[in-house]
Amino acid sequence: MTRSVQVGKLTIGGGAPVSVQSMCNTDTRDVEATVGQIHQLEAAGCDIIRVAVFDQTAAEAVKAIKERIHIPLVADVHFDYRLAIRAVENGVDKLRINPGNIGSEERVRMVADCCKAHGVPIRIGVNGGSLEKDLLPLYAVDPAEAMLKSALGHAEILERCGFSDIVLSLKCTTVAATVAAYRLARARTDYPLHVGITETGPIETGIIKSAAGIGSLLMDSIGDTIRVSLTGDPVREVEVGKAILRATGRLRDDVEIVSCPTCGRTRCNVEEAVAYVDRHVKHNAGYLKIAVMGCAVNGPGEARAADLGVAFGDGKGVLFRKGEIVESGSYETMLRRVVETANELLGQQN
Repeated sequence: MTRSVQVGKLTIGGGAPVSVQSMCNTDTRDVEATVGQIHQLEAAGCDIIRVAVFDQTAAEAVKAIKERIHIPLVADVHFDYRLAIRAVENGVDKLRINPGNIGSEERVRMVADCCKAHGVPIRIGVNGGSLEKDLLPLYAVDPAEAMLKSALGHAEILERCGFSDIVLSLKCTTVAATVAAYRLARARTDYPLHVGITETGPIETGIIKSAAGIGSLLMDSIGDTIRVSLTGDPVREVEVGKAILRATGRLRDDVEIVSCPTCGRTRCNVEEAVAYVDRHVKHNAGYLKIAVMGCAVNGPGEARAADLGVAFGDGKGVLFRKGEIVESGSYETMLRRVVETANELLGQQN
């Protein structure tokens, strides 16, 4: 288990639930636009949000932004230690820096002392495309080892400054190398890990790469926070991140519909049935596994394994609940009844 750090009211690591992060693509200096986007991200289920702090005006803007949002705020700072200090003084809950590019160790110490005084943790964010020059030969043959060496080198600077509230991330554009880096990190350190695949390309490709990389790590219980990096609206990042958590069993806040892929034995329109259930069942009202199956081969068995399920044949259907047949009838009747029963069960959870 990783150590835990506190980010505002949110706990990262130490066995806490995995949190979903995103990053605003607004100009941080535009407070109205940035706050508006964060409110959209909050509504989508974002747990923690990061903004770019690239000049003094942006560093001052975080104060007004922080006052109007409801989730922890992270300042992303590069090169200028003064911006990091000012962002912390203005109320951010977490800082994302690379100590190696902030300047001398004395400047890093000033940042670390400021963070310690305000109870603000630091995430060391290592990207494969911006490693130190002396690590590039190693990166060419062992990118995972190179990224971890960079991250631990930055962490050592902070530790020498008496600061240990540290989170690590190790990202590159290659899924396999990123996954390998996080597995090495988990084996060699107990720092909490922020997991993601960076610069993933077009939306569909980005979703697939992120699901493959983040999902495989979560299945190995690696990752304390995640970000799905997609080009475009960050709300989509949060939606996909939540979906990955659900798919890996790390989040159970909504209905899970399982359905057969259909084949020549199918005697009903399963796609239509699934769409009907998805459209009419209550979402975000609790967890319930619902099976919608289209024939007698796998249908009854899968329906019995779910909390609730329906299996269809030639114009007829059977409704299962916890493995027991509770009703039978026409396709239309059973489709309506599976939704009604699901909504009744979800209502009992609240």
